[in-house]
Amino acid sequence: MVSQPTHLRAIVNQDGAAILDINSGRITTLNASGGYVWQALERGEEIGTIAESLARETGKEIEVVRKDVAGFLEALEERDLLPG
Repeated sequence: MVSQPTHLRAIVNQDGAAILDINSGRITTLNASGGYVWQALERGEEIGTIAESLARETGKEIEVVRKDVAGFLEALEERDLLPG
């Protein structure tokens, strides 16, 4: 499970998300899939479960989605949007 840092505030809707890092004042936007993953992380879902659900919702192959989710999480971590 990944927990969200307390210095982040997010607004999520069906179109994606906007995340404000209150420490730096930086805003990061996410597309709809990114918003989906972000909300699942906030709910405390495991990464494997998130990938499976997203694959089911999009109809894409699970291995492709797993790779995409892993890359997305790496990008969030690089921007200090996930704990290290």
